[in-house]
Amino acid sequence: MKKLAITLLVMTVFASGAFAFSFPFFKKKSKIINAAKPVNTEIQTLELFNSEPKSVNTVWAGTFELVWNDLMDNVIGAPIVFSNGKSKLADEFNKQNFKKESLSESSYYIAHGWMTKALKSKIEKGLKDKFNETSDILGGLQWSERNFLIYAMLKKDFEFINAFTELPSNSFAKSADKVKYFGVNGEERENGKLRNSVTVLFYNSPENFAVELATKADDKVLLYRTDDVTSFEKAYSDMITKSNAYKGNKNMLAIDRLKVPNVDFKTKHFYTDLQGKMIKNTDFMIMQALETIDFKMDNKGVKLKSEAAIVMRATAVGPGHRVEPRYFYLDDPYYLFLIEKDKPYFALHVGDTKPLVK
Repeated sequence: MKKLAITLLVMTVFASGAFAFSFPFFKKKSKIINAAKPVNTEIQTLELFNSEPKSVNTVWAGTFELVWNDLMDNVIGAPIVFSNGKSKLADEFNKQNFKKESLSESSYYIAHGWMTKALKSKIEKGLKDKFNETSDILGGLQWSERNFLIYAMLKKDFEFINAFTELPSNSFAKSADKVKYFGVNGEERENGKLRNSVTVLFYNSPENFAVELATKADDKVLLYRTDDVTSFEKAYSDMITKSNAYKGNKNMLAIDRLKVPNVDFKTKHFYTDLQGKMIKNTDFMIMQALETIDFKMDNKGVKLKSEAAIVMRATAVGPGHRVEPRYFYLDDPYYLFLIEKDKPYFALHVGDTKPLVK
């Protein structure tokens, strides 16, 4: 009888297979970072595209969902369910409403692994090679070789086809504070080129319209003017519905004007509903779950840098909570299949030693 003596074992099930790791007992409970002040407290980070806002300033990015999808597909290999409390947020993320297939491969970087120095170096090199960027969050994570990290960066940096005119500073939303603007005022020498950079999606009134700004990349910049404060999902749907129904001229005319405020902010958001949760059928507890957004838009173009991370710790395996090893020994008759897509292109059944190397 084959035996394997193991004192401590933590099993992590990967989508591509199963691997076993050993860890010492923990002398103290790991610190869970539940909250932190966002960089900009005046901007609410919406956790889902369909979240209802509680502020007039809101932002959403799909970066954290890239991390969650990687956790589901390539680390756990199943939808994430918690053993110590239900989470409506996790249920929503499990639907994978936003996937990396909605982005060009050149605009994101994803990595996961045990939090070793080698992994940190790998991520830093990957960001440097792909984006010529550095991370703003890696240094603040709970680095320990007993922790497991899922990390992503979403990076966009593109220009408008033509740089718009810088307009005089003026008020916004009847505020006494003046802000910087750019756009088309009708006096530009190359006014025709600027007008051709703008597509009118619809125009119902000065308080209700939408335009698209052309860029040098595949990215589109859509601007929707409305007094409604609702979820991004509903606002986007309303904009598309109005655009499809619009029968007016979708070209920007010489008498038309455009004024867009410059934008520049940073936020940091912790997904506190997910932290401290044990992932069912694993020994993983989520210790940190966060996302940062750094966004800028001016007359020349757009810069977006967003990072997200989930840090998990393998909990102690002690008396009364022992995970028994599994033995995958092919020392009796077995089948072998080779598959490239959805059907095997090779199959073998071994019943004795004749096909085996001696």
